[in-house]
Amino acid sequence: MAELEPLYSAEEMRAAEAGHDVDAMMQRAGAAVAEELMRRFPDARRVALHAGGGANGGDGRIAAEILRAQGREIVDDSPDVVIDALLGTGLRGEPREETSRLIERIDGGGVPVVAVDIPSGVNASTGEVAGAAVRADVTVTMHGPKVGLAVAPGRFFAGEVVVADIGLEPAETEHRLVTPEILRTVPRRSPRDNKYSAGHVLVVGGSRGMTGAAALAARAAFRADAGYVTIAAPAESLPVLETLVLEAVKLPLEDVFEAAAKAKALAVGPGLGRANEAKELVRRLLAEVEVPAVVDADALFELEPTEWPAPRVLTPHEGELARLLGRESGEIAAHRLASVQEAAERFDAVVVLKGEDSLVAAPGRGVLVSALGPPSLATAGTGDVLTGVTAAFLAKGMEPQRAAAAACAAQQLAARAAPPRYGLVASDVIEALPLALAG
Repeated sequence: MAELEPLYSAEEMRAAEAGHDVDAMMQRAGAAVAEELMRRFPDARRVALHAGGGANGGDGRIAAEILRAQGREIVDDSPDVVIDALLGTGLRGEPREETSRLIERIDGGGVPVVAVDIPSGVNASTGEVAGAAVRADVTVTMHGPKVGLAVAPGRFFAGEVVVADIGLEPAETEHRLVTPEILRTVPRRSPRDNKYSAGHVLVVGGSRGMTGAAALAARAAFRADAGYVTIAAPAESLPVLETLVLEAVKLPLEDVFEAAAKAKALAVGPGLGRANEAKELVRRLLAEVEVPAVVDADALFELEPTEWPAPRVLTPHEGELARLLGRESGEIAAHRLASVQEAAERFDAVVVLKGEDSLVAAPGRGVLVSALGPPSLATAGTGDVLTGVTAAFLAKGMEPQRAAAAACAAQQLAARAAPPRYGLVASDVIEALPLALAG
């Protein structure tokens, strides 16, 4: 398995299929749908098919023929399972009114749904859902996963995704899916390394009442194998931080530029606050310090695009990205892929739009999608953990987009490795990071 795998848009799938035998591909596709349905729902005797007029509908009709030959009954009413082959990957915008009513009927039927290639109503190239969309239990997708199956909101309609081989060769795609193998690209310590050369991270934050955020980022950087971590925080916070992170060096904010001159990467923002002095400090650090920096939390507040002397990685959630782009958060949620690409171009920086599908965009390049984590990651402090891990990987010399994508994967896999199935907290993720990095 490669560290990055293709995510196909509708146009890229058409290019991959060009010159191949359409009938042969449809036969393989239909057979894959039928086989998956019989494997997953062996007791289902009555199958309803909803098929459109295009190739997607053709795949569904072939599946139905195979199922009928295997003794299943193809019915209009009271099915045990439904095959959705209505719209396929060619959809743009909202389904027509008649189709929308049929989709709503499928969703309200209370029986399992197997989608062919992509749930009807989901944009295969973006994951956007403009109107009604089928909520599938399983999606059998042809050749490779589609962008819309990995990017929200489309990913939430897909159920489990099964990739069917229809006889095509892998192709280059603009956007790619991050796999656990990306962690093998994170530099490991060599026998010649010392604590500084293994990665020196400076965390800037930790205002009064928010020391936990800076502590989480610092601890995460250590557990992501940074050799040396310094925390620069307001003087009144230093006694608290001394008890929270024993291994880190603590300095008052007045010494932050001297500390930055020695660091290999900055993590700016965790618990920094939004006072005018904090905003001016962020502006100066990003404008003057010539090492890579992760910009998160309070450091993102009222951030403006400008020329920076070194790579910057911005890690907003949907609400923060909405403020950066002057939009409503609901608009960001509906257009995640386009929004993160717009932000990367506007700020000329790597931008990580956090979520169950963390999207890592870089100017002029495709998006890397990391979707390896459980829903339990949606808890306070995990953003600070991601900041610390990203800073550690930058301090090791990784290319910024790869560093951010690897950090997302490490955090997500650590959440899976952490013992709590319920009630996961950010500290649990930090403690499991070495397990994730060890593979």
